[in-house]
Amino acid sequence: MKERIYLFDTTLRDGQQTPGIDFSVEDKIAIATMLDEFGLDYVEGGYPGANPTDTAFFAEKRTSQAAFVAFGMTKRPGVSASNDPGLAVLLQAQSDAICFVAKSWDYHVKVALGCTNEENLECIAESVKAAVAAGKEAMVDCEHFFDGYKANPAYALACAKTAYEAGARWVVLCDTNGGAQPPEIRAIAEAVIAAGVPGHCLGIHAHNDTGQAVANSLAAIEAGVRQIQGTLNGIGERCGNANLVTLIPTLALKDSYSTRFESAIDTERLVNLTLLSHAFDELLNRSPDHQMPYVGASAFATKAGIHASALLKDPRTYEHVPPESVGNFRKVMVSDQGGKANFINALKRRGIEVTKDDPKLDRLISIVKEREATGYAYEGADASFELLARRTLGTIPEFFSVEGFRVMVERRFDSHGRVKIVSEAVVKMVIDGHTIMSVAEGDGPVNALDLALRKDFGKYQHEIDDLVLADFKVRILNGGTEAVTRVLIESTDSDGVRWWTVGVSENIIDASFQALMDSVIYKLMKNRQLAGKIAAE
Repeated sequence: MKERIYLFDTTLRDGQQTPGIDFSVEDKIAIATMLDEFGLDYVEGGYPGANPTDTAFFAEKRTSQAAFVAFGMTKRPGVSASNDPGLAVLLQAQSDAICFVAKSWDYHVKVALGCTNEENLECIAESVKAAVAAGKEAMVDCEHFFDGYKANPAYALACAKTAYEAGARWVVLCDTNGGAQPPEIRAIAEAVIAAGVPGHCLGIHAHNDTGQAVANSLAAIEAGVRQIQGTLNGIGERCGNANLVTLIPTLALKDSYSTRFESAIDTERLVNLTLLSHAFDELLNRSPDHQMPYVGASAFATKAGIHASALLKDPRTYEHVPPESVGNFRKVMVSDQGGKANFINALKRRGIEVTKDDPKLDRLISIVKEREATGYAYEGADASFELLARRTLGTIPEFFSVEGFRVMVERRFDSHGRVKIVSEAVVKMVIDGHTIMSVAEGDGPVNALDLALRKDFGKYQHEIDDLVLADFKVRILNGGTEAVTRVLIESTDSDGVRWWTVGVSENIIDASFQALMDSVIYKLMKNRQLAGKIAAE
């Protein structure tokens, strides 16, 4: 019988410490939904009480399948668990579990906490007991555990054993500085198990400061640890955390692990891995790492030559796993057959049936490749991809047509001599043979254009009243003032469904208008149950 490996995602907490990343509440909700739908065991949402964003995020439970985890400190020394305000916030958060961070290096206990070693052990024990009494699953992140063990093995072990004996479901060994090596990780984890904390209650939290977070996590698994903590695409402070996007397929597809272990991500869920990774990068408004294992654009790419020739005869010659197993594409310049299965699968998930021999499928693949070459990215724009597919393979009702638009931006001085920027947009469209012209002013040209577009939609107006543009991201795809711009728009409605649309142009206003148009059309299609199957899942 295979042993279970539990997957713990800390993208929304530890990942948020990545320089340049600052999640909004809406971002966190979207990411939590992505992680939950993918099938992870635990989603750590942040530190309620530490900042307004995390406090608001924990006002309600954000997952339906995964355990929703709140993170925070153990109670303070010298204060009882019942009188510690920080602990109270954690206990009141709408979470299934609490992950306490606790010092396990005696040097930190003295310098950072300013208390005795015994007081720190009491803080760990009382905090865990309080969480269990409140009906929460308790776990303890033993911070700096490996450095602490090397400095004072007895005390580091005492911290781990105290957490376990107090009732912690998971005692997590943290390589907080990211400097431990795989042999050290394995040996120390084995020592913890030998000291009385069973492996099925141990987790590993590895940082990537020596580029070995994934290797260290696997070394811990070999030692007997059964929970892995990490982040999407390996984000995190400094050099990042263990990359779950690499760890998950390694555990699932490599015989040395798959024959002994199982996780919540089976082969059926694993095909969504590339989509998850790329959609997350789009949400962060950054380019995916082309050379990331398994999911990168270059992960299964081969140039023409002897490699490509061998690959076409038998993909196993240069592929360690089938690309479709993780939702990626084989890229061989002399053939495009490798991508058809992925397109067929993506279309089927959207309720669009197409055969491999259908010439319209070849046309769709060709269009997508041509558009991606000009800057479009459909991994993070599910709605635009579906509309493109339906236009190519079937029909989309012509709800309206746009004859043109005009945007004006004026910079002038008011009567007090202050600079004033005025943005005005005019949109001319035709609905049921009637021409409608709408004018609106907004906070910037894109906002004005959006307001003008949706100001008068004739008989469809009531259908788009609940359409909200939740986010707007711009990426410059090349340099210079003539640069090509990609605009990604996130939309939502009163059903709570979110979808993403994309536009690309040398003109940022035109790119924005493309994405706006797709958003409105998708909403009208969704209202008629003609689209949105995946978004509604």
